Amino acid sequence: MKLRVFMQSAYSRKAALAALAAPMLALSGCYVAPVGQDPSGNPVYVYSPVPVVPSQHGNRTYPAVVPAGPMPVSLPVKLYPANDLANQTGVLTGEVTNMMTGKGRFMFHYQGETLIGEATRVSNDERRGVASAYGPRGTFAQCEYQMSNPRLGAGSCKFSNGAQYELHVGS
Repeated sequence: MKLRVFMQSAYSRKAALAALAAPMLALSGCYVAPVGQDPSGNPVYVYSPVPVVPSQHGNRTYPAVVPAGPMPVSLPVKLYPANDLANQTGVLTGEVTNMMTGKGRFMFHYQGETLIGEATRVSNDERRGVASAYGPRGTFAQCEYQMSNPRLGAGSCKFSNGAQYELHVGS
């Protein structure tokens, strides 16, 4: 009798594991689709982590990869003191999250207060931008920056109390 109960419970555990594993196996992997032929007539395939949707060109159908779009990127931010008032707090740290839309979220800590705001690229100049942040006690900062590449930049920030900092974006 005990052997039968053990076998039934072992069987139900295996069945439960199989039921849980099936969706994982079915949803993993990537899409593989033929996109044409090489000069010797062998098929050429595209490997994509996103679905491949067929597109019509004339009377032939070709697969087309549909990109998911750029993902947000978080970059570290450091603010280095640039005047005597800023020297009282030392180096500030924070983060900017680039939403890949020309805008980003800007956040850092200042004298026990978390300042949160946004960073926006200046029109007609994809490297230059402005950032503003505001805290719950009324402290605010206004910054200007220039990106040397998508993950590295520099600028300056002025605070509502007169403190000034040099801004470094990226690592």
